[in-house]
Amino acid sequence: MIHHRSAWRNRWTFMLATAGSAIGLGNIWKLPYMIGVNGGSAFVLVFIASILFVGIPLMMTEILLGRRAQRNPLNGMEFLAAEARVSPKWKLLGGMGMLTGLLILSFYSVIGGWVLSFIFDAASGTFTGIEAAQSTSNFKNLLASPFTLLFWHTVFMYLTMGVVARGVNSGLERANNILIPALFAILLILLGYSMSEGDMRSAFHFMFSFDFSKITPVAVLSALGHAFFSLSLGMGAVMVYGSYLQRNVSIARTTIYIALADTMLGLLVGLAIYSLVFANNLAPDAGPGLIFQTLPIAFGHMPAGRLIATLFFMLVAFAAWSSAISLVEPTIAWVVENTKISRKTSTSILGFAVWLLGVSVVLSFNEWQHIKVIFGLNIFETLDKLTSTILLPLGGLLMAIFAGYFMKKYHVQEELNLEDRGFKYWRIANNYIAPVAISAVFLYLFGLVK
Repeated sequence: MIHHRSAWRNRWTFMLATAGSAIGLGNIWKLPYMIGVNGGSAFVLVFIASILFVGIPLMMTEILLGRRAQRNPLNGMEFLAAEARVSPKWKLLGGMGMLTGLLILSFYSVIGGWVLSFIFDAASGTFTGIEAAQSTSNFKNLLASPFTLLFWHTVFMYLTMGVVARGVNSGLERANNILIPALFAILLILLGYSMSEGDMRSAFHFMFSFDFSKITPVAVLSALGHAFFSLSLGMGAVMVYGSYLQRNVSIARTTIYIALADTMLGLLVGLAIYSLVFANNLAPDAGPGLIFQTLPIAFGHMPAGRLIATLFFMLVAFAAWSSAISLVEPTIAWVVENTKISRKTSTSILGFAVWLLGVSVVLSFNEWQHIKVIFGLNIFETLDKLTSTILLPLGGLLMAIFAGYFMKKYHVQEELNLEDRGFKYWRIANNYIAPVAISAVFLYLFGLVK
């Protein structure tokens, strides 16, 4: 029996919550370093195109599935399959998304813990006058300490589950109403500082002087994959948030606003970061260590660097926190709607299970670093590879196929409520462009195309 479900108070709260899900470490940590290692402006150009032609249509699809079903992802796909008179096994798609979210949170929380640790390092003046060797050593020492990583992983999980336990309106809605505006406010401060103290001209040239000759197959496929990851698609988070959405809200208009906010924030963070990187003559292609090893050097040698570093890592922490909240909500919704277990109890049980898996991730950086799971990857690398490159794209691909080829056309039109031209655009993008793009990513990842 389906329990009474909460709903967002208005479109604004839904937009903030969904933007919070999308705006996370993927945009503030991963996007800038991917821009750096994939040719700068070439990657940016393909990334923006991917958001427009793949990301936005697929986000519309996931929201319409959620609002149509008015249930958690597993029960929702079961209901939609019955309505479309197709195999009930489609409910496994919902279950896969829920599992994916929990797996991601197990290592996402550990990385979120790194960010919390760096807030205190920045505030205490650890970065003042720091050189490259010391910055690298500090980060390696953090990873080598299981007790330090475990402490911050626990704090991050507690903050995340504390919000989820309070429910849709008192927890998710209230948290995102505070976190997302605060996130943008801090970003504006950082951007203003970067414009006055950094090399914004070089950063802008690096990111936006489009050089089509640098567009390679690797850059294209990397941008496609990240556009998908950037909007939190394929894990059921957007679907369950859509299930709380009122019927009178335009899915298309709301999705466009969310995607624009998400993309704009990621690109603005990139500008802020690279203006500081170039001003301090640092390498833009530092890779994953960009914000944890390269930026502290820049912060340590600039005026008011202590304050700016603290604000920056607070920005990253807010983004990670708002995104982490959405990773567990689909499974919590399923437990609450299908059992007599309360939201607080189910949050505690699931939170502990995810925290426990996260402990193995913590140990994979130190005590268990020599333990390999598959293909020579440790626990952290295995979870990251499994979710980011396989389960997320697969979930999005199957959602697109279900909505485009199995749902009744008039049911889709009823939810999207688009004019003929708009519906035609969505249908072409959802039924053809997105599946082909995701399939290309899969073929590349598995080495079937070069």
